[in-house]
Amino acid sequence: MKRLLFIAAAALLAIAMASCQKDDNTSNTQTTPPSDTTARPTVPDGFVDLGLPSGLLWATCNLGATCPEGFGGYYSWGETCAKELYNWSTYRYATVDTEGNLSTLTKYNTKESFGTVDGKTVLEPEDDAAAAILGNGARIPTEADWQELLDNTTAEWTSVNDVCGRKFTAPNGNSLFIPAAGRQGTAGLDYAGEHGLYWSSSLNTSDPRYAKRFLFNADSTSLRTFCRRSNGPSVRPVRPAL
Repeated sequence: MKRLLFIAAAALLAIAMASCQKDDNTSNTQTTPPSDTTARPTVPDGFVDLGLPSGLLWATCNLGATCPEGFGGYYSWGETCAKELYNWSTYRYATVDTEGNLSTLTKYNTKESFGTVDGKTVLEPEDDAAAAILGNGARIPTEADWQELLDNTTAEWTSVNDVCGRKFTAPNGNSLFIPAAGRQGTAGLDYAGEHGLYWSSSLNTSDPRYAKRFLFNADSTSLRTFCRRSNGPSVRPVRPAL
């Protein structure tokens, strides 16, 4: 009888040890962190994520430039190529009189005094230089896009490789340098090194000869400015994350 009791006790001990070993193995497996398969937005080359509420990405260079301080190309509003002369006579969506003065606007017009009213107030993709040249969702910022940049970053006047401009720094630590590239007008390049003048894709609806632009210098930044559509400010593209 004692021998039987000893064998039974040994069997129970073996079962208990096996059970403990199984629990230990299960515990080790559970402490291994699960793999993170959460999809994250992809930031393509040439753009920076400033953590903006809209998720919009900003290009690190002007359209046509290869470095942040490069001026790049200059574009009339609604045109997709840089050119030598920036006046109404060379503007894509205008007709002029014999003296070269604006007669009518043939697209993006809100006033009968300038011809047929089409009511278009934001650049369409085929007239957006950033969209036409870069594709993949790139475009010229709207007035609201520029305002979002201003509202969610701190700006300082600084220089990169001796080129003056403004640096916009976001709470996530990322930043954007935009050079004071001036603009092309009827007399050629003006204000380079002093002012940054950048297109928005938004028309000035009260006077469609002009479109809204973003302007800055060493002292201030402003969105409440307009530029004649035939002039040639710079373009800083934006795009959504992938």
